[in-house]
Formats: sequence, C-alpha cells, structure tokens
Amino acid sequence: MLLRRLSNISRLGIKELRSVRSDPVLAFLILWTFTFAVYEVALNAKMEVADASIAIVDEDRSEISRRIRSAFLPPYFKPAVEIASSDIDRVMDTGAFIFVVEIPPKFEADLLAGRRPELQIDIDATAMSLAGNGASYVRSILAEEILGFTSETSSAVDLPLDLVVRAKFNPNLHSTWFMAVMQIVSNITMLAIILTGAALIREREHGTIEHLLVMPVKSADIMIAKVWANGLVIVVAATLSLILVVEGVLNVPVAGAKSLFVLGAGFYLFSVTSLGILLATFARSMPQFGLLAIPVFVVMNLLSGGTTPLESMPDWLQAVMRFSPSTHFVQFSQAVLYRGAGLDIVWRQLAVLAGIGTVFFLLALLRFRRTIVSFQS
Repeated sequence: MLLRRLSNISRLGIKELRSVRSDPVLAFLILWTFTFAVYEVALNAKMEVADASIAIVDEDRSEISRRIRSAFLPPYFKPAVEIASSDIDRVMDTGAFIFVVEIPPKFEADLLAGRRPELQIDIDATAMSLAGNGASYVRSILAEEILGFTSETSSAVDLPLDLVVRAKFNPNLHSTWFMAVMQIVSNITMLAIILTGAALIREREHGTIEHLLVMPVKSADIMIAKVWANGLVIVVAATLSLILVVEGVLNVPVAGAKSLFVLGAGFYLFSVTSLGILLATFARSMPQFGLLAIPVFVVMNLLSGGTTPLESMPDWLQAVMRFSPSTHFVQFSQAVLYRGAGLDIVWRQLAVLAGIGTVFFLLALLRFRRTIVSFQS
C-alpha cells in the first residue's frame, strides 16, 4: 500500500512538472525571476549613497567654504552647485537637490576665534535611503574638512582616542552583496505561493480536478505531489541563480555551504508551498487568488527582517512575525550565506520551519478536503 501511494505521489508530481514545462508563461516567469530580476535589483537598487545631488549656499566666501564645496566628489555626490539663500525653498520644493548646505557669514572667522559657528543642512527626506545614509556622509565630510582646516591654521591637538571601525561579512558595505541574496529569498517566497496556488486553480479551471477525484489517490497524495514538484522547480532555479548569477555574474562571495542553503530552502518551501495551496482553496479563479496572494506576500516580504531589521519593529509585531516562515528563512539565509554558519548554529531555524510547515500543510489539507467534497457534491 505504501509503495503504491509513493508511486502515485511520484506520478502526480511528474504531471505537475510537465504542466510547468508546457506553460510558457510560468516557465518564462521562473527564468526571469531568478536571472534578470536578481541581476537588475542587486546591481541598481542601491542602498548606499551614489550620485546624490547637493547645493551649497556660500555666504562666507572664505577658504574653508571653498574647501567644503570642493569636498563633495563623485561617486558619492554630484559636483556641488552654488545657489543663493533665496532659492533654497524653491529647489527643495521642486526636488532639484537632496542636500543643501548653508554656510553662514563670518563662519571662518568664528571658527578661528574658537567660537562654535553653526552649519545648516537641509535634506529632502522623501528620498529616504539617500537622506538617511547621505546625512552621515555629509556630516563626516564637513567634520573632516573643518578639522583639517583648523589643524593647519592652529597648533595641532591630539584626539583622546583613535576610533577604528571594521565591517564584517561585507567590508566595503556594498549593497549589491545584500540585495542579491535577499532578492533570491524574496523570489523564492513569491514563486512558491504563485506556482502551487496556480497549480490548484488550474486544476479547477481546466476541469482536471474531477479526473483526480476518480483516481485511487487521497487528497494528501495530491497535495504532497504539488508540494514536492513545485518546490523542486524553485529550489533548482534558486540554486542555479545563486551559483550563476550571484557568484558568477555579480561576483558576490557566498561564505557558507550551498548544500546547507538548499536544505533550508527545502524546509522553507514545504511551508510556503503549503501556504500557497491554503490560499488557493479560498479562491475560485486566478484573479481572486492573485488579489489574495499579493498582500500576503508583501507582508511576509517587508516584515521578514530582510528589508528592515526585525528589532526595529514593535514588540507585538515581532511576536506575530515569529509565526511567519519567511522571518526564520531570512535569518537562516543570512547566517549561512553571509556569515558561513553551520548546521550547529541554524538547526533551530530549520526546526521552526518544519513546525510551521507542518501546521500550514495540515490546514491546507483540511481546506483541500473540503474543496474536494464541494466538487463531489
């Protein structure tokens, strides 16, 4: 009996693979998602400062003000443009510049006299990533130029400490290293929901669900077949993307074992494909399924900790997201691929993924059985 069930599950899974292969739209979606989409997002969706526009209001006309203006250089900033103080509101309202540095009159004289003159930096915070990261760049450049100028014009004073900062796992702070891996994780989530949900909806729309009902298979066999077949497609595509696109084309180093990442992806796909089937049982057509799946995917993606740190969220939201498999898979992927963690470190994430996947599978199986009963009636 067990061998017959395994044979049935295997044959049903092969049928799912053939369905994916014969659907050019799905095949193109998988190819696009794990090649061009990963490459473009990783390369061009930058989080660090690059080509930021900046203007200088120079009301001092001194040596230090000229040095400040010439200190903003590519590739971090575009050449600084001098504007009048009366133009500040206009250029900020039109979005012409992200940063405007205002140097007041007698700034150099006050600086040399030992007073504490003030500089004002106006920032267009609608450009959130540049505004947040760029502000620290601007402050650092201003501090370096002012310190260098004062040390040349007065007796040097030794600082009480020497601060050395070392960045581990991404020493040059390239956002490409981060975005490439996180885009693969995000795409795994999206495709796992879409493929399995679409597989069930396709059975309904084509009328093949009735054929399955008359076969000597159980509802659990049908679900397991959809889970392993669609999960296999995604894990193979994700692994090839990691090797060929991330490591090969983008030259992003992968610290950990790819085999361990594949193992974790398998656990994660078990839970997310089950979630896709669960969502599909509530929809009667592909448009309905899309409207249901999109908000679920967006929430799982944005609140998983891959885009923003989980620690920055409210405590109640952190507790809720602990029940999302995406949160644990992001932690697992970052530990393995960025920090080279082994199984002795990430086994807890695997155990949680297995537990969440089991709950999703049982819920989906319950809903799937009810769906089959409605078809039989």
